Amino acid sequence: MEHPIDRAAKVVGSQKALADRLGVTKAAVGQWKEEGRRVPAEHCPEIELLTGGVVRCEVLRPDVKWGVLRSSPCDDLDASVVHHIGAAGDRRTGGHPCASE
Repeated sequence: MEHPIDRAAKVVGSQKALADRLGVTKAAVGQWKEEGRRVPAEHCPEIELLTGGVVRCEVLRPDVKWGVLRSSPCDDLDASVVHHIGAAGDRRTGGHPCASE
């Protein structure tokens, strides 16, 4: 089975190109494939973006709860609650980032 880093490198062009885009060395990228090593979580979203979703964060780091980060904090809020709190930028209420102006 192909390692997700190898798949990402193919999509981006090479392991060196992937390293350059991530601002790390080619050696660092190579080490992520070694037994017991893993991609630092902070690089996973960028790899997913660089590969157009071909290599997803969940494959690179299944130990991270990416679903929490993917879902909007506003998805579960009732619109009336957001309206009551106030629109974003409303100085009187402090606003709510999920409210529209």
